[in-house]
Amino acid sequence: METASTPTHCPYCALQCGMALSPLPTGGVEVTERTSFPVNRGALCGKGRTAPALLSSRVRLTTPLVRRNGELAPAGWDEALDLIAGELGRIRTEHGPDALGVFGGGGLTNEKAYTLGKFARVVLGTSQIDYNGRFCMSSAAAGGIKAFGLDRGLPFPLEDIPRTGCVILVGSNVAETMPPALRFFRELRENGGTLIVVDPRRTRTAEQADLHLAPRPGTDLALALGLLHLVVADGRVDEDFIRDRTSGWEDARAAAMAHWPEYVERITGVSVPQLRETVRLFCEPEAAMVLTARGPEQQAKGTDTVGAWINLCLATGRAGRPLSGYGCLTGQGNGQGGREHGQKADQLPGYRKLDDPAARRHVAGVWGVDPASLPGPGRSAYELLDALGRDVRSLLLMGSNPVVSAPRAAHVEERLRSLDFLAVCDVVLSETAALADVVLPVTQWAEESGTTTSLEGRVLLRRQAVSPPEGVRSDLEVMHALAARLGVEKGFPTDPEEVFEELRRASAGGPADYSGITYRRLAEEDGVFWPCPADPGACDAPPVHPGTPRLFLDRFATPDGRARFVPVSHRAAAEEPDAEYPVLLTTGRVLAQYQSGAQTRRVDELNAAAPGPFVELHPRLAARLGAAEGDPVAVVSRRGRAVAPARITAGIRPDTVFMPFHWPGEGRANTLTNPALDPTSRMPEFKVCAVRLEAVTA
Repeated sequence: METASTPTHCPYCALQCGMALSPLPTGGVEVTERTSFPVNRGALCGKGRTAPALLSSRVRLTTPLVRRNGELAPAGWDEALDLIAGELGRIRTEHGPDALGVFGGGGLTNEKAYTLGKFARVVLGTSQIDYNGRFCMSSAAAGGIKAFGLDRGLPFPLEDIPRTGCVILVGSNVAETMPPALRFFRELRENGGTLIVVDPRRTRTAEQADLHLAPRPGTDLALALGLLHLVVADGRVDEDFIRDRTSGWEDARAAAMAHWPEYVERITGVSVPQLRETVRLFCEPEAAMVLTARGPEQQAKGTDTVGAWINLCLATGRAGRPLSGYGCLTGQGNGQGGREHGQKADQLPGYRKLDDPAARRHVAGVWGVDPASLPGPGRSAYELLDALGRDVRSLLLMGSNPVVSAPRAAHVEERLRSLDFLAVCDVVLSETAALADVVLPVTQWAEESGTTTSLEGRVLLRRQAVSPPEGVRSDLEVMHALAARLGVEKGFPTDPEEVFEELRRASAGGPADYSGITYRRLAEEDGVFWPCPADPGACDAPPVHPGTPRLFLDRFATPDGRARFVPVSHRAAAEEPDAEYPVLLTTGRVLAQYQSGAQTRRVDELNAAAPGPFVELHPRLAARLGAAEGDPVAVVSRRGRAVAPARITAGIRPDTVFMPFHWPGEGRANTLTNPALDPTSRMPEFKVCAVRLEAVTA
C-alpha cells in the first residue's frame, strides 16, 4: 500500500477546498490538512472531513442493477449496457432522437460534463439535455452575461473580499453552506470593512453582519431598486465611471427612480432608515462588492433581480475596478465548469452558444462531425423533467437526484415513473435511481482523476487516491461503452487527461477558454483561472498564459467593452399569499447536509448532527397555530403537503416559514415549491411560494 498522501479537493461545494487523502494502516484513507491551498488553508467543514465514509462499500453501489419483475436485481455489466443501448436505440428508431433525454449534474467533473454533452449530441443526436446546475446559478449567469458579456461566478478571487470596504451579501448563508469561506468575511470586518447580510432569516451568517436586512421573500428586486434610487437621490452616482465604461444608464436610472424609499419599505418590510444606512455603508469606502446566492436568484424574476444588484454596482463605480464588483457564490462542486462545457441545453464547450454558426463549426471540427448534424437548443431542466413520459420517452441521468431536488417534486417523480426507460449512473442508490430500469455503479471523487472549476473560476485537478471497488466503472467508461454499442466507435476516450486535451481544443477561443491549461500545470499550481488561452494559435504550444484571476479591469466582455445597464422594475412573486395560503415558504440548506442528501444522509456523523427535516417558524406564527417546539406541522401548498417538526425561533420573519430541502418522503420541501420559471434563465422559483400551516394531531 502507498504511504504518501494525495493532494486533492473536497467533493462537495464550489469552494473546492484543498485537502489531502492519506492511507490508513487498516485500509482506506483519511482526510488530512492541506494548508497550502489558499481558499481554505486546511480548514474543512464536517462534510469534507467525513467524505471518505462514502468510499465504503457499505453505503455505495458496487454492481449494476436491472429491473426484473418490478424489482432491481444485480446484473453483469454487459447485460446492463446492452439493455441501455438497446432501449435507447429502439426508442430513437420509433420516436426520433428528441425522444431521448439526458440529465446531468453540477458535481460531474469537467471531463464528464464535456463528454456527456458530446454524447447527447453526437451519439444520440438529441437536443434534450440539461442539468441540475440550471437550479443553481442560471439567473446569475444570465444577469452577468446581459451586463458584462460574460458569466463567471466570481470575477475576482475570494482573497479580495477581506481587502474591500463593504460587502452586501444577498441570500447566502455561507456559515452553513460553505463554512470555510466565512473567514473571508470575518477578515473583512477585522480589517475595518463592513458586512451587510440580506436574508429573511437571522442565520448564522446574518449574526456575523454589521447590518442585517430581513426583506419579505421575493422582494430582493425591489430592495436593490430602492437602494439605487437613494444612490441617485443622495448624489452618490459615479458619473465618470458611467460615462467612460457603461451604456444604458438613463433607462436604468428612470426605472429605479420609480422605487422611492417608502414604497420599497412597504414592499420589502425593510425600513427607510435601514435602506439609507445600507447606501451609506456601501458608498463611503473606495471599494465595495455585492455577492448574491440562491436567495435572490431562485426566483421567477431572478435574472432581473441580479440585474438590479449589478446596476447598483455599476452606478456607484463598484465594478471593473480592483477590490470591487458583483459576484455570485456558486453552490455545486462543479456548477461553474458543468455548464461551461456542454451540459446546458443551449451551450457548447467553451461557453459557446449552440445557435451560433461559428461556434457550431468550431466544436464540430474538434468532434469530427458535420455542424449541420448537431441538434439545436433543447428544453431547460424543469421543462425537460416535465416532458418525461410525453415527448421524451427515455432518460439517461448522471449525478442528479431530481426526486428530491426538483421543484414540484411529486409531479417530477410521477413523470419519471411514466418513462418508457430510465437509466441512472450514480455512486449510491438515490431516490431517483430507485425508480430506474438500470442503475450503473460509477466511480467518485477519490477513485478517479479529473478537473473541476470553482466559484472563483479556478480550474483545479482532483487526483485519484484509491482504486474503485471491483465492479465499479467510471462515467467515461460508461459513455465509451454505450457509444460503441450505438455505432460510434471513436471519440469517447476513457482516460480523463485525454478528454481534457480535447476539451482544451474545443474551448479554445471561446469565452471560457481552457486551452492554456494542462494537467501538468494544474499538478504544479493551485489551480489556473480561466480564461487562459494557449500561447498564440495552437493548443500544443507551451501554455504560458498566467490565467485571469480578475476580470473586467480593462474592459468588459461586451462588443464595445462597456458594461450594460439593464432597466428592470419590481414585480410580484409568481405566487403571493392569499386567504387560503397566507404564509410564505422559503427553502435552503443546513450545515451537516448537502443538496438532495443522497450522499450526506449516508454518513452517520452528519445524520447525527442533522437527522431530518424541520419547519422553522416565528413564535407568533407558532402561537396562532398552537404548535410547540418539536410538534409535527403540516405545510401545504397548491402542489402538495409536507410534514416536519416545528423549530420555533424569533430569527425568522413572522410571515415566513423555512424548510431545508435535503430529505425525501413526508418532509420533502420540494413537494411544495413552485416551478414558475424565470423567462430568461428558466430558473424555477424555489425561494418563495404561498403555503398554509396545519397542526398535525396523532
